[in-house]
Amino acid sequence: MERVKILDVGVDRVDVQEAVARCRAFLAQGGSHLICTPNSEMIMAARQHPELAAALARADLVIPDGMGVVWAGKILGSPLPGRVTGIDLFLALCQAAAREGWSIYLLGGKPGVAQEAAAKLAARFQGLKIAGCQHGYFAGREEPAVLSQIKRAAPEILAAGLGSPRQELWLEEHLPKLGVPLGLGIGGSFDVLSGQKKRAPQAVSKLGLEWAWRLAKEPSRLPRMTALPRFALAVLKERLGGGRDQ
Repeated sequence: MERVKILDVGVDRVDVQEAVARCRAFLAQGGSHLICTPNSEMIMAARQHPELAAALARADLVIPDGMGVVWAGKILGSPLPGRVTGIDLFLALCQAAAREGWSIYLLGGKPGVAQEAAAKLAARFQGLKIAGCQHGYFAGREEPAVLSQIKRAAPEILAAGLGSPRQELWLEEHLPKLGVPLGLGIGGSFDVLSGQKKRAPQAVSKLGLEWAWRLAKEPSRLPRMTALPRFALAVLKERLGGGRDQ
């Protein structure tokens, strides 16, 4: 498995089709496998969060979810095939699951959102098996019941939209005991899949300006966006041989 180092985070050099092929191989192999979807914001968070950094390092597949990550690979002399978003990989896996008979479980979002997303996915991919849904606003005392529910459902794919770093740490901790073959962190994708929020137009995404589109739609994201210039500066400093920059 070839990985490109982006500010100490290893990212797999894959496109969507190759990522799906890896997931198919994981299912055939047995065991539990963690798939992470870091963008530049998550990579910067990993520099301050050792547990997140460790989860990313141990993940079985790490895809470049963000044009900033693709740009960084090019600047650092280790180009990636292109952006592979968590939502695009999940949709590709749903398509494959409908053909192969794999079942999926949706965990995350506000109450009712995962169910809405599941209904739209089932309508889009004929034959897709939905093993279950659970919102992400469960308290610690409710977690055993959530775990028991997922274990009984026995899905092949568990998509967790719990936000980072919660989803990565939660999946890494619980996947083995749940016996779920594939665990994928997809952030706020259920909001988009359910129709609660709109995804940036394809033309905007191709220009690498999805972050600006989302910021215009959700000005409250502005404090989080400070990670983007810090990421760019850290990449440029590494390219120039300046070492680590927080």
